[in-house]
Amino acid sequence: MSESPARARSPRLVRRLGTGDAVVIGLGSMIGAGVFAAFAPAARAAGAGLMAALVLAAVVAYCNATSSARLAARYPASGGTYVYGRERLGEFWGHLAGWAFVVGKTASCAVMALTVGLYVWPERAHAVAVAAVVALVAVNYAGVRKSAWLTRAIVAVVLAVLAAVVAACLTSDAADAARPAFWPGPAGDVSPGGVLQAAGLLFFAFAGYARIATLGEEVRDPARTIPRAIPLALGITLVVYAAVAVAALSVLGPDGLGRATAPLADAVRAAGVPELAPAVRAGAAVAALGSLLALILGVSRTTLAMARDRHLPHTLAAVHPRFGVPHRAELAVGAVVAVVAATADVRGAIGFSSFGVLAYYAVANASAWTLGPGEGRPPRIVPVLGLAGCVVLAFALPLASVVSGAAVLAAGAAAYGVRRAVAARGA
Repeated sequence: MSESPARARSPRLVRRLGTGDAVVIGLGSMIGAGVFAAFAPAARAAGAGLMAALVLAAVVAYCNATSSARLAARYPASGGTYVYGRERLGEFWGHLAGWAFVVGKTASCAVMALTVGLYVWPERAHAVAVAAVVALVAVNYAGVRKSAWLTRAIVAVVLAVLAAVVAACLTSDAADAARPAFWPGPAGDVSPGGVLQAAGLLFFAFAGYARIATLGEEVRDPARTIPRAIPLALGITLVVYAAVAVAALSVLGPDGLGRATAPLADAVRAAGVPELAPAVRAGAAVAALGSLLALILGVSRTTLAMARDRHLPHTLAAVHPRFGVPHRAELAVGAVVAVVAATADVRGAIGFSSFGVLAYYAVANASAWTLGPGEGRPPRIVPVLGLAGCVVLAFALPLASVVSGAAVLAAGAAAYGVRRAVAARGA
């Protein structure tokens, strides 16, 4: 498909990011979004099958990452699966993917902002959340390279905290050396439905590699950089998640981990190192900041791409002449996130956000299936497994999440239909 005149006339972003920058941005999203929050609800769902759920989520994420990397190398423009769906499947599927991403991830931004507030100053969580959003939008506004530098520092701090947690738990007398808690018990102790539901929740934590693809227009040599950066970020995250899960399970067990309100802080207390708990709380706040930073980057770039095609107001397609960033899209996203973070507890939105993320990657896998041998097509089994995995995990989520997520997608489809009808009437 050729570029529309509106897209062709839109200012382009500047390619400033190398492989290391892209990997760090992906790590900031994935580790910040999941490692301090996702294991407790996943353990409640899967019990002793938590590690099986982690592996299943990683397999689906790997397929999605491979499909996304091949597509991003072919279409190195801002927007991620919005662009891939539009170019490979048609305008409707691109619109639906972009809608699912923007709505779901805007809610996720608010959740991450509130997480910062709850860890830093619980009594003033909403005020701290709004301040965090304002500060990080200002960082993004000043340029994507500055965002990459800040994310690098955040990732370093979080990894240091997680290393301390793993060391404290695995060397503790509380750890069950004879029979590790991450090893499932009898088959009756593990529910297949619970494992699938936990995998769906854990997949949400892996989904940060999308930030790399949505930054395709700002990456140097994207045909080489993106296919390298996405698997590297995903692989590092899987190793970190597995180590943290084993460590937490070794001292809390599946039941204790499932009941924990602050899983890693509870784990270091159970390991006999309560003095480490404040550092864990600080690490959780920093991790949430890193995730929020990368989420704002990704949502604003998809908003930019949709605005270029007039699926969103075209004024949001502006690129700052000095900083080279989609400043109006970033300000709009930041304003919406700040309002939600100031007025509501959006924890319940994580469910439909997860549904939306899985729908987004289902479109990515379907798009990758259409690539030809000369277009960098992945092995056929990869998009097939990725698409099937997304559908299964999406409908294994709690019923309320499925219903709300499907309603969001239906609203997006209706908005597309209205836009087409208005365009046809004006033609």
